[in-house]
Amino acid sequence: MADNNKIVCTNIWKLFGPDEKRIKENLDPNLSIKEVQEKTGHVVAVKNVSFSIQKGETFVVMGLSGSGKSTLVRCISRLIEPTSGTVKMDDIDVTKMSGGELLDLRRNKMSMVFQHFGLFPHRTVVENIAYGLEIRGNKKQERTDKAMEVLKMVGLDGWQNNYPRELSGGMQQRVGLARALAVDPEILIFDEPFSALDPLIRREMQDELLKLQEKLQKTMVFITHDFLEAIKMGDHIAIMKDGEVSQVGTPEEIVANPKDQYVKDFCEDVPKYKVLSAGKVMRKECCDDTKKLYGDKSHCILDNSKIETLIDKLVDSDKSFPVVCSDTGDLLGEIDRAIVMKSMKSAS
Repeated sequence: MADNNKIVCTNIWKLFGPDEKRIKENLDPNLSIKEVQEKTGHVVAVKNVSFSIQKGETFVVMGLSGSGKSTLVRCISRLIEPTSGTVKMDDIDVTKMSGGELLDLRRNKMSMVFQHFGLFPHRTVVENIAYGLEIRGNKKQERTDKAMEVLKMVGLDGWQNNYPRELSGGMQQRVGLARALAVDPEILIFDEPFSALDPLIRREMQDELLKLQEKLQKTMVFITHDFLEAIKMGDHIAIMKDGEVSQVGTPEEIVANPKDQYVKDFCEDVPKYKVLSAGKVMRKECCDDTKKLYGDKSHCILDNSKIETLIDKLVDSDKSFPVVCSDTGDLLGEIDRAIVMKSMKSAS
C-alpha cells in the first residue's frame, strides 16, 4: 500500500566524474556503462533506479561486486549525493534537505551497520554502544542505561567493560548492531554486515537479526552479494547488475519466476523447497478425491505453507491434498508427492 511506504526512490542516477550533472542532462540512456565511460570519461554507478520500501520490512539490495548496490544505498542516506532523482522518507524529500536536516535525520532516524564493524578501539563495549547517544547529547547515566539494555538484547551481557580487540569478529559485529539499535532508529542500513564472518558465526548472526526484527519491526535496508543470504533475510529483494535493478520481488517471486538469465543463474543453487509455497507449485485442476477432501474440510493445506514444512506429510502418501486460500479458505488447487519432489530439485 502506498501509505505504508517508508522509503521511495525514484529515477536515481549516480555518475562519478568532474561534470556529472551536465553529462547526465545530455546522456543517451541507451548507451552502455562502457560506452558512457569511453565517450564522456564518467562512470555510471547507478542508472535510473526506482523502488519503494515498506515500513517494518527488510529490503535486500543484492548484487555482485561493482553492481552499484553500495552506491545506491549510500544515495538513500546521502552519504553519496545522487546525480539526479529523488529519495523520500515518510514523504519528505531527502535530496532537498539542508545540512542541518540531514544531520538530524542521521542522528535520530537512521543508523548504519558496517562490514568491518567500525568500532572505536580505545572505547569499551558499552562506550561504543552509547556513542550515538553521546553525539545526540543524552546524559551519561541515561546513555549507559540504554547501552546496557541493548547490550543484553544482542547477547553481550557481561562484556560491557571489554575492549573491541578482546572480542571475536561475531561479537564485534554484535557491538556494531547494538550501537545502531541504541539510538532507536526507524531505519537500519546494513552494508554487507556479515560477509567478513566465518560461515557458522554468519548464520548465527543472521538468525539473531531475524529474531530481533520479529520483535522490533524496524525498516531495514540490507546490502549483500550472497543470494542465499538475500532470500533468507529479505521480505523483498532488488537484484542489481551494472547499476540497474534487474528484478524486484519477494524471495518466492524471484525464485519461481526469474526475469532474465542473470537472475536465473543466482536461483540455480537455491533449495527451492525452502522458498516456494504450496500456492506457487500446486496444480490448479483438482481430481474428485481432492474435491471430496476439501468438502470434508480434511487434510487441507494453506497456500502460503512452505514446501519444506509439507515434506513429511506428502512424501509417504499417494494422495493429492487440497490447497486452500489462507485468507478465504477457498479451494485453489491440489498438491501431491510428485509436485513436492519436483520442487526439491535445485535446477528448474
